[in-house]
Amino acid sequence: MTMIALVAALLLLGILLGAVAQLPLSATFVACAVIGVWLLVFAVRERRARQH
Repeated sequence: MTMIALVAALLLLGILLGAVAQLPLSATFVACAVIGVWLLVFAVRERRARQH
């Protein structure tokens, strides 16, 4: 859950202050989804590695 909050916070920060404001909104959401999936995969792999 904290990773989702982190992605949302970075997205909002990027929209307000960064280069993301120069991208179309659809491209921003695609990038956010890609980063979110990557973080989810990373979290699952780390959790499995700690269980074994």
